[in-house]
Amino acid sequence: MAKRLDELVKTSEVPVFIDFWADWCGPCKMVAPSVQQLAKEFSGRITVVKVNVDRQPDLAARFQVQGIPALMMYSRGELKWRTAGAVPYQQIRQEVLKVIGS
Repeated sequence: MAKRLDELVKTSEVPVFIDFWADWCGPCKMVAPSVQQLAKEFSGRITVVKVNVDRQPDLAARFQVQGIPALMMYSRGELKWRTAGAVPYQQIRQEVLKVIGS
């Protein structure tokens, strides 16, 4: 998974949105519907990836995840946006629009 995600981030034709989360994380559960909505609304314009930090701790370490939920957006291999904690959908959407140039 780690190599695949690294490769995806570097080579994707569309920006990659990553949600680092865990089953036990309350704020992660609050953000999950927003991430699903993003995937639907921007289908074909971004790739949404969810990474369970308990199942992929090496990946969380590689992406320097300190707290969850951790949301990141990469474009052409470059980190364009990053935040941690429960963020309202409209705020996430605005950051996505900045990256994709709506």
